[in-house]
Amino acid sequence: MNPYELLDKYWGYPEFRGSQLQIIQAVLNRRDVLALLPTGAGKSLCYQLPALAADGMCIVVSPLIALIQDQVASLKRKGIKALALTGGLPEEEVINLLDNCQFGNYKFLYLSPERLQQPMVQERISQLHVNLLAIDEAHCISQWGNDFRPAYLHCAVLRTLQPAAPVIALTATATKEVAAEIVENLGLSNSITFKDSFLRDNIAYQVLREEDKAYRLKHWCSREGGSGIVYVRTRRLAEEVSAMLHKSGSPSAFFHGGLSRKEKEDRLKGWMRSKPGIMVATNAFGMGVDKADVRWVVHYQIPESIENYFQEAGRAGRDGLPATALLLCNPADESQLKNQFLGTLPDIPFLKKLYKNLNNYFQISYGTGENSRYNFHFHEFCEAYKLNAILSYNGLQVLDQQSVIALSQNFKRKTRLQFVASKAQVWSYLEKNPTLAPTIQLLLRTYGGLFDYETKINTLLLSKKAGIPEDAVLNLLEKLHADGMVTYQAHHGDLDITFLVPREDDRTIHHFAPQVRKHQQVRSGKLRMMLQYVNDHKHCRTRQLLGYFGEKMPSDCGKCDVCLRRKRISRAGIKPVEAEILALLKEGSRSSRAIIAALDREEGHVLKALQLLLETGQIGITAKNEYTLN
Repeated sequence: MNPYELLDKYWGYPEFRGSQLQIIQAVLNRRDVLALLPTGAGKSLCYQLPALAADGMCIVVSPLIALIQDQVASLKRKGIKALALTGGLPEEEVINLLDNCQFGNYKFLYLSPERLQQPMVQERISQLHVNLLAIDEAHCISQWGNDFRPAYLHCAVLRTLQPAAPVIALTATATKEVAAEIVENLGLSNSITFKDSFLRDNIAYQVLREEDKAYRLKHWCSREGGSGIVYVRTRRLAEEVSAMLHKSGSPSAFFHGGLSRKEKEDRLKGWMRSKPGIMVATNAFGMGVDKADVRWVVHYQIPESIENYFQEAGRAGRDGLPATALLLCNPADESQLKNQFLGTLPDIPFLKKLYKNLNNYFQISYGTGENSRYNFHFHEFCEAYKLNAILSYNGLQVLDQQSVIALSQNFKRKTRLQFVASKAQVWSYLEKNPTLAPTIQLLLRTYGGLFDYETKINTLLLSKKAGIPEDAVLNLLEKLHADGMVTYQAHHGDLDITFLVPREDDRTIHHFAPQVRKHQQVRSGKLRMMLQYVNDHKHCRTRQLLGYFGEKMPSDCGKCDVCLRRKRISRAGIKPVEAEILALLKEGSRSSRAIIAALDREEGHVLKALQLLLETGQIGITAKNEYTLN
């Protein structure tokens, strides 16, 4: 079949979009390709269709399990044989899946960059009949990219395993520096780059400064309706905001990395059917999810880079209909963001100190320790050396990325707890178990919201505060769980760390110090650019975003908050709003918020009308700061 026949048969589309056809033809001509396409432009089709058109199968490297699962499920619904090598699979199952690839006439094998590094997987890939190598979210390769993942640097091994197969790298967020590094690191030869405009002219970008963001979000969700995403930065905030929206009459679900696989699948399926229509999520949500009718995306906190913001905002309006990307912020957000991302970046002196402390903690002598493995209690380590936990955690991640150490897969897990009994039942329980009361009350004082959502707790910290051994705290939590008071997920004492190189102290860190400095400079620069965007109220938002990616726009968008602010509201246009306000105030005094909520009008128009009514003396303000008729 030719490309158009395949497009119609499997996707049901009569025409290609943007550069899709040119990209597909280049791949079919066995050219290496770098495809820079905006979010929602159909990147996956650019490698899936040519792979179907040729004999053999396509190897796809992708960063997220959720993204891989969504792509495989979508292909299966089309009747296309595809499978995935995700984490957590036993070795025997991995072998069976690779056998299926080799002998089962499969067309697609999806895997993570970490899985690609396994010698067994590499050996089997070299034996497959491969027609195409696809690297999705290719910006993860670049240290200039917003989601740098060192494992991606090893994707070039595919070229040695399958030297005859062309390579296609795809991303929706790449500056010139990122694009150049992708080409270099993947060794794309005789390659051709396709770049479609990143312009999404159906999206209105809005930045709104608001002290009371909770009120603003509740008002937004109740007014806008439809399907939307609210992005936050932490798991806890995702749960809190979702609960807040529920209470205000806007049903929502939350999504973050702490959910089980089944919970993630169930919530994603429900949201895809708009039941509920609102998803409150951390930034891992949405990548590769094909939901076209998302009408709005709200960022409840400032993202750490324009790349992150642009990609997440671009999940709105994929159907081409009008959509809005709203960023809520206040001055506290800016300082919090700087502290969180700049204040917790480990510099070279700290990494040297951390590495020495690690070796001393495990009593590793100079010149030894290679491939030695130890159980690792992170909080106890930080306590012993008086180290900041967040800074130390980030430092360990750097050492892991640079292959100085290897952290166990469960290193990121935390002990999590939530009270499932009512408060009355807990008080009754304390009366029956008075010896447990002091520690339980300390637990409730230390962690707010334990009755409302699952919370990460630090058992070592609790033991220090209570003045009892940590084992006693753990036994208490186990008893609370056994007695039906709490749900309790314990992940303690089972962490491990492997030292991959002999101890050489400062010399070990010197080997990769330039790369660390470069990466931190990049992160700092990206954060500054993001804050510059937030604080620039003179230039069109869409122009600012496209300019960041090296693209010029001939005229302003006319729909962002900057452009709308420039448009003067005529006195005649305000008259109907004034009439509606006066009619509303005949029923009684109201605050500006209540007036805005009651009227189906632009907020700026309502505020302008209130100002004019005050100036003409038709309304006044009460002692309760409410508007009333004069």
